Amino acid sequence: MEVLKTVKMYVGGAFIRSESGNTEAFIPKSTKEEYARVCVATRKDFRNAVVAAKDGAKAWSKLTAYNRSQIMYRMAEMAQARESELINLLLDTTDKSEDEIVAEVQEAIDTFVYYAGWCDKYQQVMGSVNPVAAPYHNFTSPENMGVVVHIDSNQFNLAKLVDNICAILVGGNSVISLVSSECPAVVTNLGEIFETSDLPAGVVNLLSGSYQDLSEHIATHMEVKGISFQNEDEKTYFKIRSESVDNMKRIMGDKKEKRKSLDLALDFIEQKTVWHPIGF
Repeated sequence: MEVLKTVKMYVGGAFIRSESGNTEAFIPKSTKEEYARVCVATRKDFRNAVVAAKDGAKAWSKLTAYNRSQIMYRMAEMAQARESELINLLLDTTDKSEDEIVAEVQEAIDTFVYYAGWCDKYQQVMGSVNPVAAPYHNFTSPENMGVVVHIDSNQFNLAKLVDNICAILVGGNSVISLVSSECPAVVTNLGEIFETSDLPAGVVNLLSGSYQDLSEHIATHMEVKGISFQNEDEKTYFKIRSESVDNMKRIMGDKKEKRKSLDLALDFIEQKTVWHPIGF
């Protein structure tokens, strides 16, 4: 008898089941056979993830930029240690060729390294001393936003998923990612990578289930400061934009031409300007 896995969600540094107890079958398109049972996130699961992410953002943003860089580099090390597991998972659950999968996993590992390198450098790129016609120093410096929700594409790509998560983390934000229904089983592998990388609990949270069912709660939750909408569903995208106007969330759509780009990280960074008197 084959014992099917139950793919748990990763919230607050722990692997959890849905509070409702609901699971659904994950049937890869390539095999048409049930591969695993996947937990279905509810509104309460999402609220709990926001609470964990809010605490995680505080801990993550307090670390030095160099320390965040070290932790993200550690993610690359952990991903490389699990390279064969990730390749086998994608071979079992996608219809891509082995060469495509090997390249995709390697790109995901490279992406961790790429963003690790930006953690202690983007401040120099975005920060500035502004000229003003008054006896003041005027400084602009980047700061984190807080909790950002990421809605993954229907067309699963591991490298792109890692790209979008890391771009949010660079600036000191925490992330709640709704992983693609095309390959929700990856939650286990990614969760183990984040769990073993010295990452504070709650910085990365991975949910599985229907993003359509949670879209209203994502849009209206006042503690969610930004949304990275990487899905192809335009109807849901504009619905979220409309419902999120009350707390003026920053919503960024899919930038298909951008991969491993500082621009993606700067989408979720605030700019703070400080005035300081001279000669008083």
